[in-house]
Amino acid sequence: MNSPAKDRMIRTVRTLLLGGLLLGSAHAAPRVGQHDGYTRLVFDLPGVTTASSKVAAQSVTVTLGTALKAEQGPLSASGVTAYAVAGRTVTVTLAKGHASAKVSVLPAGSGQPARLVIDVPSSVAAAAVPARPVAAARPAPAAVTRPASTAAANRPRIVLDAGHGGIDPGAVSRWVKEEDVTLDVALRTRSELARHGVDVVMTRTADQHLSADKKRDLAARSSLANNGAVSAFVSIHVNSAGAGAQGIETYYFGQPLAGGNRSLAVQENGGGSVGEELTRQAAGTAQKELGDILAQAKIAFSRQLAQKVQARLISATGAVNRGVQTDAFYVIRSPTTPAILIEVGFGSSPVEGPKLATPAYREVLAQAIARAILDFLNTK
Repeated sequence: MNSPAKDRMIRTVRTLLLGGLLLGSAHAAPRVGQHDGYTRLVFDLPGVTTASSKVAAQSVTVTLGTALKAEQGPLSASGVTAYAVAGRTVTVTLAKGHASAKVSVLPAGSGQPARLVIDVPSSVAAAAVPARPVAAARPAPAAVTRPASTAAANRPRIVLDAGHGGIDPGAVSRWVKEEDVTLDVALRTRSELARHGVDVVMTRTADQHLSADKKRDLAARSSLANNGAVSAFVSIHVNSAGAGAQGIETYYFGQPLAGGNRSLAVQENGGGSVGEELTRQAAGTAQKELGDILAQAKIAFSRQLAQKVQARLISATGAVNRGVQTDAFYVIRSPTTPAILIEVGFGSSPVEGPKLATPAYREVLAQAIARAILDFLNTK
């Protein structure tokens, strides 16, 4: 690392953790991911090699110690417009006003090949900082799963969790049962994602539970996202409160925001004494994760996914925007991949309950969720 300062160390280690993450054979074309504040290009390498870089004439040029397959093409992402690979030279053309990049070489690890990583600030203001030198290759710790772009050899995989089911119907109103709505929306979301080449793993495809023990049921659902080949975990739920409560909200894991509704986490964690206990356990996990770099990387991606889903849902439905929030939901506490929980509306509402009972509205919800996931995966 280039600086002994603690904050610089954290940023550098986090960069190492968040390289290209789905498995695949080496390609000259980069995988492209858009993150908060920067665009990441990942080029697979045949092995760890030396590298030197310079930024000049609105381009980043990296000279490697090994040759790659010749290839070139346009790029459609913030801060970059094209790439070219010719032997030992990799060139990335920057967008107008951009004159900065961070370049690093990561060793093989966690089932991934060695790779060249180029991070380009996505805003012109951020791009004004000087170019950073190539970081020395270090053993890579287990990475937080981040979706690859459409250039990746493997199809991205998503876990969709239809909340509740079986012995646990979830919230019930005169209009809907939560378990029915969540399953229908999840199945519709799966169909749309499959049309775009995304593999979808469902936690359930019928009115069933995974375990009669709520803790085991929730743990079994979240464990489906811990196999290292999943790009995101999305849990779908229906809210319940007084008749005047309306709106959609999306959560990622963490301590509840000040003034947050603790009863919601308890309810979705099983309700009653079981829900109270699982919420306490999840809240303890959230507290521990505050100082964990891997956990913070997962949380950052989860927040990005939650923001995309919330924006798409509000735009598609015109529902009350209850925002993106954090809370201690047990089902999203442990996946090593971006994980969110969506409350698609209030089944208890005389306005939203009847809507949630209709196939047409459920289709609108599913299309919005799918589109947000595709945006997150950088997939058309």
